[in-house]
Amino acid sequence: MKTAVVTDSTAYIPKEMRDRLHIHMMPLNVIFSNEAYREEIDITADEFYEEVKRQEKLPTTSQPPIGKFVEKFEELQKEYDDVISIHLSSGISGTYQGAVSAGEMVEGIRVHAFDSEISCMVQGFYVIEAAKMALDGKGAEEIMARLEEMKPSVKAYFMADDLSHLQRGGRLSSAQALIGSLLQVKPVLHFVDKVIVPFEKIRTRKKAMKRIADLLGEEAASGEKYKAVIIHAKRESEAKDWKAELEARFPNVEFDISYFGPVIGTHLGEGSMGMGWYKI
Repeated sequence: MKTAVVTDSTAYIPKEMRDRLHIHMMPLNVIFSNEAYREEIDITADEFYEEVKRQEKLPTTSQPPIGKFVEKFEELQKEYDDVISIHLSSGISGTYQGAVSAGEMVEGIRVHAFDSEISCMVQGFYVIEAAKMALDGKGAEEIMARLEEMKPSVKAYFMADDLSHLQRGGRLSSAQALIGSLLQVKPVLHFVDKVIVPFEKIRTRKKAMKRIADLLGEEAASGEKYKAVIIHAKRESEAKDWKAELEARFPNVEFDISYFGPVIGTHLGEGSMGMGWYKI
């Protein structure tokens, strides 16, 4: 019984790791004035943020077509019995539902779709765990059970540096954005019931990042082992500094650095910073 693992581009798992762990990736698209780019394939995160500066209008995003999922599952059916398809939160994208629908259309392979209820490398935590288990020969039911077991300890908090993207993307009212920029508010956001909601409004970037670190601290105080990821939108050196500071503070937490790529960056904007973690 062989199990394949599929995810979408918003997990932002580096290609080298995808290749090594045999992870199949379905790209979402970012669209600049009618020109669609598949993220992680046609456009990198850095290229994306440069293009945003050049364009007057913010880009839009779109999910992978169901037909692409059907093609991928049919291709995998030649070699695998099961597919675990792990996607960004169904509350912010129809990608998960696309995988479910395509799974019902394909014969000869069982498709187990998993709604991560989150995104970015925190979604990637589930994908990497599933891929390692699949390579160890574990079956789909056992892998899905492990993903469900992880869910209660998976957390993520992030901060938008500039509220205009959230507002222009319909994620925030104009009045909230105007007041926010006047007061220099950095809203700390998180996922609740599959959608992005404000967690707290914090006055400065520094305080927002400290608040996120303290939230990790509340959980890491148990002394149990955690895996965490710092996620940035074109702020790599700041992410590295934060990582060094956090590693000294939390010896029981293993830290990595990832990024907000084009699709998620469309809604958060350059300068955003976040962190997610789960109990190992």
